[in-house]
Amino acid sequence: MQTVTFSTIGKPTDTLQVVDAALPEPGPGEVRIKVIASPINPSDLMFVQNLYGIQPELPSGAGFEGVGIVDALGEGVTMRTGIRVSFTAIGTWSEYVLANQRSLIPVPDTLSDEVAAQLFVNPFSAYAMLEESGLQPGQWVLLTAAGSSFSKLVIQLCKLKGIQTIGTVRHNDLDAELKALGITAIVNTKKEKLTNRVKALTEGKGVTCVLEAVGGNTASDALKCLAKGGTMILYGVLSLQNPSFNAGLMIFRELTIKGFWLTDWMRRVDSQTRQNVARNVITLLVGGQIQVPVEATYPISEIKKAVEHSEQPGRRGKILVKPNQ
Repeated sequence: MQTVTFSTIGKPTDTLQVVDAALPEPGPGEVRIKVIASPINPSDLMFVQNLYGIQPELPSGAGFEGVGIVDALGEGVTMRTGIRVSFTAIGTWSEYVLANQRSLIPVPDTLSDEVAAQLFVNPFSAYAMLEESGLQPGQWVLLTAAGSSFSKLVIQLCKLKGIQTIGTVRHNDLDAELKALGITAIVNTKKEKLTNRVKALTEGKGVTCVLEAVGGNTASDALKCLAKGGTMILYGVLSLQNPSFNAGLMIFRELTIKGFWLTDWMRRVDSQTRQNVARNVITLLVGGQIQVPVEATYPISEIKKAVEHSEQPGRRGKILVKPNQ
């Protein structure tokens, strides 16, 4: 089978390789999955550069989620083969991959492969992070990197919940799409001062919450936009630059900064909560209330082209790897 691996830490387009490997055999509690499609997420690329919450054991596969067909069962697994599932594992950019049976989510026929491939990382994160934020109808949230697939999901969920959204961009080529999704206001940080615009939009009060993924000066400026008692949730550092925060601002406005990592959130909450999130996310996706568009698909043999495409600004959807394309 063909699979994507890397043996050294570095830029994905330099380190990723496509190799032929033996078909893996599932161990106890595992299943083998014939992969249909797998997205390229920022977390996948951070992992290859050893900038993620877990370290790769070299040589390592790449890709964290996907959709596929259960092909073989390990000892102790009671489910049947032939089921189409969303799953998480390390090494999903592959024709076949092993996954723990606990990571599998059976997907309904009404959910396309392209949507099911993206079921976990972004939709679960968006849904869970909004729950963590405690945002209520009428309140304001600031989204940095508003053009990302994650932020687009948050915008759609906030529209359903009656939450007002402000999004930062560096280019205005996605404005029409963001407005169609329901964003309340867009701030181009290259042309406008973020703090002034947020102050004007919120009648001087500031936002209740910031969902921050950029780091550096963007995060530092976003913190200044919080209302008294507000919360910033950090879930990424796309700029690879650490922000600097004003201690006095945090003290006298009683601000909270906390991180969010879906892997830890899934471990922390009970099984009923996980099942509820899965059911609610699938219902929203099947009903078309939230959408996860795809811009392009690539075969495994063109993984470097796929990664380059995924890093281009102004994308209107996710890039998928399809092993059998």
